[in-house]
Amino acid sequence: MIKYKFKQYKKRSGTLVPFSLINQIPFKSKRIFIIYGNKNFVRGNHAHYKCKQFLVPIYGSMTIEYENKNKKDKIKLNYKTKEGFLLKPKTWCKIKFNSNHSILMVFCDREYEFKDYIEKYKDFLKIINKNKK
Repeated sequence: MIKYKFKQYKKRSGTLVPFSLINQIPFKSKRIFIIYGNKNFVRGNHAHYKCKQFLVPIYGSMTIEYENKNKKDKIKLNYKTKEGFLLKPKTWCKIKFNSNHSILMVFCDREYEFKDYIEKYKDFLKIINKNKK
């Protein structure tokens, strides 16, 4: 998984963080959504067969637990660090909010497709273990 750092331009009146959909989002975005969460709430907890997702914290902080056939790890995202995180297909993702009123923006390279979701962890493990052989 890849972590991306965004430029920021600070003035006394506030901070501007521009996002280039061509240069900074690592794929052509077809869908964007926002997740709101409060401390200790969990979202995600699934994987996708084909969809790439790019996570950008807008406010607050969250821990992203992820697992694929090569790695199982977690990272913390915080809106103050101006970093985004790329999730590739067949990566299990669990998002735990570490602060109240957190906001996470997600860019996707595919439109919503119900059949693209892997919702059961045991099914996910079968899929990634089959690919290891």
